[in-house]
Amino acid sequence: MTATVGRTRTRGVETLSLDSPDTRNALSATLVTALADALTDCAKDPDVRAVVLTHTGTTFCAGADLRDPPHPDALVGLLRQILELRKPVIARVTGHVRAGGLGLLAACDIAAATTTATFAFTEVRIGVAPAVISLCVIPRTDPRTLTRYYLTGERFDAPEAVRVGLLTTSADDVDDALAPILDGLRRSSPQGLAETKQLLTTRVLETFDRDAADLTALSARLFSSAQAQEGMTAFLQRRDAAWVV
Repeated sequence: MTATVGRTRTRGVETLSLDSPDTRNALSATLVTALADALTDCAKDPDVRAVVLTHTGTTFCAGADLRDPPHPDALVGLLRQILELRKPVIARVTGHVRAGGLGLLAACDIAAATTTATFAFTEVRIGVAPAVISLCVIPRTDPRTLTRYYLTGERFDAPEAVRVGLLTTSADDVDDALAPILDGLRRSSPQGLAETKQLLTTRVLETFDRDAADLTALSARLFSSAQAQEGMTAFLQRRDAAWVV
Protein backbone atom coordinates (compact mmCIF):
# COMPACT_ATOMS: atom_id res chain seq x y z
CA MET A 1 0.00 0.00 0.00
CA THR A 2 1.31 3.46 -0.85
CA ALA A 3 1.80 5.81 2.09
CA THR A 4 -0.73 8.60 1.92
CA VAL A 5 -2.11 11.45 3.98
CA GLY A 6 -5.90 11.69 4.16
CA ARG A 7 -7.48 15.14 4.22
CA THR A 8 -10.84 16.39 5.44
CA ARG A 9 -12.10 19.79 6.61
CA THR A 10 -14.77 20.83 9.11
CA ARG A 11 -15.46 24.48 9.94
CA GLY A 12 -11.96 25.68 9.16
CA VAL A 13 -10.10 22.79 10.79
CA GLU A 14 -8.12 20.68 8.31
CA THR A 15 -7.56 17.10 9.47
CA LEU A 16 -4.48 15.33 8.07
CA SER A 17 -4.48 11.56 8.67
CA LEU A 18 -1.34 9.46 8.41
CA ASP A 19 -2.72 6.62 6.31
CA SER A 20 -0.19 3.83 6.02
CA PRO A 21 -1.53 1.32 8.56
CA ASP A 22 0.31 -1.61 6.96
CA THR A 23 3.59 -0.05 8.19
CA ARG A 24 2.03 1.35 11.38
CA ASN A 25 2.41 4.81 9.84
CA ALA A 26 6.18 4.55 10.02
CA LEU A 27 7.95 7.64 8.72
CA SER A 28 9.03 6.54 5.28
CA ALA A 29 10.53 8.94 2.76
CA THR A 30 7.19 8.85 0.93
CA LEU A 31 5.05 9.58 3.99
CA VAL A 32 7.29 12.44 5.15
CA THR A 33 7.04 14.03 1.71
CA ALA A 34 3.26 13.58 1.57
CA LEU A 35 2.78 15.16 5.00
CA ALA A 36 5.10 18.05 4.17
CA ASP A 37 3.16 18.72 0.96
CA ALA A 38 -0.16 18.69 2.84
CA LEU A 39 1.16 21.14 5.43
CA THR A 40 2.39 23.42 2.65
CA ASP A 41 -1.12 23.47 1.19
CA CYS A 42 -2.58 24.28 4.62
CA ALA A 43 -0.13 27.15 5.05
CA LYS A 44 -1.27 28.73 1.77
CA ASP A 45 -5.02 28.29 2.33
CA PRO A 46 -6.60 31.23 4.20
CA ASP A 47 -9.68 29.12 4.96
CA VAL A 48 -7.65 26.76 7.16
CA ARG A 49 -7.77 28.04 10.75
CA ALA A 50 -5.99 25.07 12.37
CA VAL A 51 -4.63 21.63 11.50
CA VAL A 52 -5.35 18.35 13.29
CA LEU A 53 -2.76 15.62 12.75
CA THR A 54 -4.15 12.13 13.33
CA HIS A 55 -3.91 8.60 11.92
CA THR A 56 -5.62 5.47 10.69
CA GLY A 57 -5.00 2.10 12.34
CA THR A 58 -3.89 1.31 15.87
CA THR A 59 -0.60 3.22 15.76
CA PHE A 60 -0.20 6.97 15.37
CA CYS A 61 3.39 6.54 14.19
CA ALA A 62 5.94 3.77 14.76
CA GLY A 63 8.97 5.99 14.12
CA ALA A 64 11.30 5.83 11.16
CA ASP A 65 10.55 3.24 8.49
CA LEU A 66 13.63 1.02 8.67
CA ARG A 67 13.04 -0.28 5.14
CA ASP A 68 12.54 3.15 3.56
CA PRO A 69 13.87 5.75 6.01
CA PRO A 70 13.60 9.45 5.22
CA HIS A 71 16.81 11.43 4.92
CA PRO A 72 17.51 13.12 8.27
CA ASP A 73 17.29 16.50 6.53
CA ALA A 74 13.74 15.69 5.41
CA LEU A 75 12.65 14.85 8.95
CA VAL A 76 14.28 18.02 10.26
CA GLY A 77 12.42 19.98 7.61
CA LEU A 78 9.08 18.39 8.53
CA LEU A 79 9.46 19.13 12.23
CA ARG A 80 10.47 22.71 11.51
CA GLN A 81 7.52 23.08 9.14
CA ILE A 82 5.10 22.13 11.94
CA LEU A 83 6.74 24.56 14.34
CA GLU A 84 6.81 27.39 11.79
CA LEU A 85 3.31 26.94 10.39
CA ARG A 86 1.41 30.10 11.25
CA LYS A 87 -1.60 28.05 12.30
CA PRO A 88 -1.99 25.80 15.35
CA VAL A 89 -1.25 22.11 14.78
CA ILE A 90 -3.02 19.68 17.11
CA ALA A 91 -2.09 16.01 17.44
CA ARG A 92 -5.03 13.61 17.89
CA VAL A 93 -3.79 10.19 19.00
CA THR A 94 -5.92 7.08 19.43
CA GLY A 95 -3.11 4.54 19.16
CA HIS A 96 0.52 3.97 20.02
CA VAL A 97 3.49 6.27 19.41
CA ARG A 98 7.10 5.23 19.11
CA ALA A 99 10.46 6.88 18.46
CA GLY A 100 10.20 9.43 15.65
CA GLY A 101 6.44 9.65 16.12
CA LEU A 102 7.13 11.34 19.44
CA GLY A 103 8.97 14.05 17.53
CA LEU A 104 5.76 14.79 15.65
CA LEU A 105 3.87 15.07 18.95
CA ALA A 106 6.44 17.43 20.41
CA ALA A 107 6.42 19.63 17.30
CA CYS A 108 2.64 20.07 17.53
CA ASP A 109 1.29 22.97 19.56
CA ILE A 110 -1.30 20.86 21.37
CA ALA A 111 -1.40 17.07 21.69
CA ALA A 112 -4.26 14.90 22.97
CA ALA A 113 -4.51 11.12 23.24
CA THR A 114 -6.79 8.41 24.50
CA THR A 115 -5.90 6.95 27.88
CA THR A 116 -5.09 3.62 26.20
CA ALA A 117 -2.30 5.06 24.04
CA THR A 118 1.28 4.06 24.83
CA PHE A 119 4.58 5.79 24.15
CA ALA A 120 8.26 4.82 23.96
CA PHE A 121 11.58 6.23 22.79
CA THR A 122 12.85 2.94 21.34
CA GLU A 123 15.90 4.28 19.48
CA VAL A 124 18.40 3.16 22.12
CA ARG A 125 17.27 -0.45 21.71
CA ILE A 126 18.31 -0.58 18.06
CA GLY A 127 21.68 1.11 18.57
CA VAL A 128 20.83 4.73 17.72
CA ALA A 129 19.68 7.82 19.64
CA PRO A 130 16.60 10.08 19.44
CA ALA A 131 18.79 12.72 17.84
CA VAL A 132 16.70 14.69 15.34
CA ILE A 133 13.47 14.52 17.34
CA SER A 134 15.31 15.98 20.34
CA LEU A 135 15.12 19.32 18.55
CA CYS A 136 11.44 19.39 19.57
CA VAL A 137 11.27 16.94 22.45
CA ILE A 138 13.92 18.32 24.81
CA PRO A 139 12.66 21.93 24.95
CA ARG A 140 9.11 20.81 25.75
CA THR A 141 9.51 18.02 28.28
CA ASP A 142 10.64 17.39 31.85
CA PRO A 143 14.39 16.69 31.66
CA ARG A 144 14.68 14.33 34.62
CA THR A 145 11.88 12.03 33.49
CA LEU A 146 12.96 12.23 29.86
CA THR A 147 16.39 10.91 30.86
CA ARG A 148 14.80 7.68 32.07
CA TYR A 149 12.73 7.05 28.96
CA TYR A 150 15.50 8.05 26.53
CA LEU A 151 17.98 5.68 28.17
CA THR A 152 15.73 2.66 28.78
CA GLY A 153 13.27 2.61 25.88
CA GLU A 154 10.51 1.73 28.37
CA ARG A 155 6.87 2.11 27.46
CA PHE A 156 4.80 4.66 29.37
CA ASP A 157 1.12 5.53 29.36
CA ALA A 158 -0.88 8.61 28.42
CA PRO A 159 -1.18 10.13 31.92
CA GLU A 160 2.60 9.87 32.24
CA ALA A 161 3.00 11.48 28.81
CA VAL A 162 0.90 14.40 30.07
CA ARG A 163 3.06 14.70 33.19
CA VAL A 164 6.28 14.61 31.14
CA GLY A 165 4.99 17.27 28.74
CA LEU A 166 4.60 15.24 25.56
CA LEU A 167 0.81 15.50 25.74
CA THR A 168 -1.45 18.39 26.63
CA THR A 169 -4.26 16.12 27.79
CA SER A 170 -5.54 12.54 27.70
CA ALA A 171 -9.09 11.22 28.00
CA ASP A 172 -11.16 8.12 27.40
CA ASP A 173 -12.70 9.95 24.44
CA VAL A 174 -10.08 12.11 22.75
CA ASP A 175 -12.66 13.94 20.65
CA ASP A 176 -14.49 15.05 23.78
CA ALA A 177 -11.20 16.40 25.09
CA LEU A 178 -10.48 18.22 21.84
CA ALA A 179 -13.94 19.75 21.40
CA PRO A 180 -13.41 22.82 23.62
CA ILE A 181 -9.89 23.27 22.24
CA LEU A 182 -11.08 23.33 18.63
CA ASP A 183 -13.98 25.60 19.59
CA GLY A 184 -11.51 28.03 21.11
CA LEU A 185 -9.37 28.01 17.97
CA ARG A 186 -12.40 28.62 15.76
CA ARG A 187 -13.31 31.63 17.90
CA SER A 188 -9.80 33.11 17.62
CA SER A 189 -8.63 35.44 14.86
CA PRO A 190 -6.15 34.11 12.30
CA GLN A 191 -3.77 36.97 13.08
CA GLY A 192 -4.05 36.39 16.81
CA LEU A 193 -3.34 32.69 16.42
CA ALA A 194 -0.37 33.25 14.11
CA GLU A 195 1.32 35.82 16.32
CA THR A 196 0.64 33.94 19.53
CA LYS A 197 2.04 30.72 18.08
CA GLN A 198 5.17 32.60 17.05
CA LEU A 199 5.59 33.83 20.63
CA LEU A 200 5.35 30.27 21.89
CA THR A 201 7.76 28.70 19.37
CA THR A 202 10.48 31.36 19.13
CA ARG A 203 12.65 29.81 21.84
CA VAL A 204 12.18 26.29 20.46
CA LEU A 205 13.20 27.44 16.99
CA GLU A 206 16.29 29.20 18.33
CA THR A 207 17.72 25.97 19.74
CA PHE A 208 16.35 24.05 16.76
CA ASP A 209 18.41 26.09 14.31
CA ARG A 210 21.46 26.04 16.58
CA ASP A 211 21.54 22.25 16.92
CA ALA A 212 19.91 20.90 13.72
CA ALA A 213 23.09 20.33 11.72
CA ASP A 214 24.91 18.56 14.56
CA LEU A 215 21.99 16.30 15.41
CA THR A 216 21.35 15.46 11.76
CA ALA A 217 25.00 14.43 11.41
CA LEU A 218 24.76 12.37 14.59
CA SER A 219 21.66 10.58 13.31
CA ALA A 220 23.32 9.75 9.98
CA ARG A 221 26.45 8.46 11.71
CA LEU A 222 24.56 6.25 14.12
CA PHE A 223 22.22 4.75 11.51
CA SER A 224 25.22 3.74 9.39
CA SER A 225 27.05 2.08 12.31
CA ALA A 226 27.55 -1.65 12.81
CA GLN A 227 25.55 -1.66 16.05
CA ALA A 228 22.60 0.03 14.37
CA GLN A 229 22.71 -2.49 11.53
CA GLU A 230 22.57 -5.30 14.07
CA GLY A 231 19.81 -3.56 16.04
CA MET A 232 17.63 -2.94 12.99
CA THR A 233 18.16 -6.48 11.71
CA ALA A 234 17.25 -7.92 15.09
CA PHE A 235 14.13 -5.75 15.22
CA LEU A 236 12.98 -6.85 11.77
CA GLN A 237 13.72 -10.49 12.62
CA ARG A 238 11.89 -10.14 15.96
CA ARG A 239 14.86 -11.33 18.03
CA ASP A 240 17.07 -9.87 20.72
CA ALA A 241 20.04 -7.86 19.51
CA ALA A 242 23.49 -9.32 20.12
CA TRP A 243 24.19 -6.97 23.07
CA VAL A 244 21.17 -8.01 25.17
CA VAL A 245 22.38 -9.59 28.44
